[in-house]
Amino acid sequence: MILDLIKKNFNLDEQQINELSNLTSFLDDNKCSKIIEELISLKLDFQTVCAFLLDQAVEKTNIEENFIKNKFGLETLELFNNLQIIKSLHTQTRTEEAENLRKMLVAMSKDLRVLIIRLYCLLYELKSYKLPLSEEQRNITTEVKEIFAPLAERLGLNVIKSEMEDECLKLLEPSVYLSLENNVNLKRDENQKQIEITKAKLEEILKELGIKGQIMARQKHFSSVYKKMQSKHLPLAKIYDLIALRVIVDKIEDCYAVLGKIHAIYKPMPGRVKDYIANPKANGYQSLHTTVIAENNRPLEIQIRTVEMHKNSEYGVAAHWIYKEKRTKKSSLDSRLSWIREIMEMGKDMSSKDFIQTLKTNLYGGVIFVQTPKGKVLEFPEGATIIDFAYAIHTEVGNSCVGGKINNKIRPLDTQLSNGDIVEILTSASSKGPSRDWLNIVKTADARQKIKLFFKQELKDENIKKGKVILEEAIKDKGLTVEKLFQDKFLDEVFYKFSVANLDELYAAVGYGSLPSKVVVSKLIQEYEKTIVKDKAPEEVQQITLKANKDGILVDGSSGLLIRFAGCCSPVQGDNIVGYISRGKGVTVHRDNCPNLKYLEKERLIKATWDINSEKPFVTTIKIVAEECPNLISLVVKELDNFKVKSMDSHTKNNVSNATIKLEINKKEELTALIKKLKQIKGVVDVYR
Repeated sequence: MILDLIKKNFNLDEQQINELSNLTSFLDDNKCSKIIEELISLKLDFQTVCAFLLDQAVEKTNIEENFIKNKFGLETLELFNNLQIIKSLHTQTRTEEAENLRKMLVAMSKDLRVLIIRLYCLLYELKSYKLPLSEEQRNITTEVKEIFAPLAERLGLNVIKSEMEDECLKLLEPSVYLSLENNVNLKRDENQKQIEITKAKLEEILKELGIKGQIMARQKHFSSVYKKMQSKHLPLAKIYDLIALRVIVDKIEDCYAVLGKIHAIYKPMPGRVKDYIANPKANGYQSLHTTVIAENNRPLEIQIRTVEMHKNSEYGVAAHWIYKEKRTKKSSLDSRLSWIREIMEMGKDMSSKDFIQTLKTNLYGGVIFVQTPKGKVLEFPEGATIIDFAYAIHTEVGNSCVGGKINNKIRPLDTQLSNGDIVEILTSASSKGPSRDWLNIVKTADARQKIKLFFKQELKDENIKKGKVILEEAIKDKGLTVEKLFQDKFLDEVFYKFSVANLDELYAAVGYGSLPSKVVVSKLIQEYEKTIVKDKAPEEVQQITLKANKDGILVDGSSGLLIRFAGCCSPVQGDNIVGYISRGKGVTVHRDNCPNLKYLEKERLIKATWDINSEKPFVTTIKIVAEECPNLISLVVKELDNFKVKSMDSHTKNNVSNATIKLEINKKEELTALIKKLKQIKGVVDVYR
């Protein structure tokens, strides 16, 4: 039967038929045939069916990878291997971890065809259970209820979801299920007849009004009825949407026209007409609801909405699974799966090839999910190591970790983690803390920041000594002495400028690397120069006009005096500027709002203007403050494509990134436009010069 079903739906050669014949000879013919029919009804391909059969066969016999690859192809092998991985996944059905476990399942499957196979296998496994359940069967049933059934709904596989939930109710609360099954209001055959009668009348209404629309119908499953009775504290007699129809039209005015016609045919129940179009729910849900008394004298709910309202209800923040799980917004998993759900529901209108190609999407490429021994799920970038995991648990765990266990096997600290790993950190009270080499191993910004903080705090004495040497060497390189620059009045200005309390903190900051020595020395020299006895001022220059000479060097247009730009404010053409006559260094040009002007001698400041014909590019610096988010760097770099970037430096602290970019600009207008574009990038908090 299995082989006949496959031959009927796929073109097979003689060799494939022989291999499948051998493979299916010892499988459960009835169960496998039903699952294959379900897979084929979803337009799934031959490779998916083969992966399913191999999964069933591997439980009864040994199957080697080379055999699968040679007989059924590499794609089938990959599906089979991924299916074995998610089957072995260690899950604990703790409510707070359910969403993360679902993320991990999606990430580990890599191909949604694997998940679909797993969902159908679990459904038919539940159908094979008999009461009373063993402890293992009870655990699997609970896992299906809390993890897999909601995942099936997210994927648009509502039939699987409803059947799973009904089977779970039958197995976990058999007396409740039996009571519902015997209730006259839930007789499925009778209710189905009423649906067909009402649907025909609704089609006639649309035809009479000349309105294009779609009519959908459903009977509420036992599990859904029971959930509503529990959540609303209602008896079954007060549940009015046991059977329901939905009319989807193009325009809002069509909704009200259809509602009026329905009420002309059926008597509405008092208090059961609700206008969520004029008065949407808090989550944005819109629709018209009415409950009428149908021909069988039982309540029947009809919902009327536009196509746009329906999409929001099914895939947006008003989606019913978000409402049922008492959430106010979509999770990251919702966002990734919403378009897949839409594709699943539209699959009948797609070619089989396009449909399969969509399902091959790896929704979590570049991301892995791993677990603690207690079942907590943590998310990391690919390449993350045991050290990253340790710091994600707690800073002290990271600082004292000496190794780790992955799936109960001891592994070194630099071991990279894989999807589904169960990781346990080994710590030691005698650990001396992290090594600087760890900074080259870790992949997460959080771990890197915590390691740096350790060196900053725990190795302060070492940093003070190191910083003192670095700073004194930098002063000597400038041809000056520590005695000249380390005067209290100079140091006070430096402490204030860099927000340090004393000389030790200044040394530590330099030694740790958070404060460049050249910046500190530059500030000290600036303070020192203010006190030097003034030399004879150079020939007075009342005003300068910036112009590039034939060698491209910037000069004063009239005197030929050498000009240079101040590094502190990096002016560009279009900025309002002033010049500062330096001793032996020509004229330094600042923006007229440069904060450092207040430290300069006012009598040395002169007027300055731009030569409007100059086309010389200018080097300037911009700073970007941003929250960590995916693709941020690539989006920033994309905006910088048309500019020559001289240097780029960035660091992240507490999930906030600060980047300093030095680039060439022709005119201020270019810079203003660039800053505006950068500010529009998602995650960017501020951009400034």
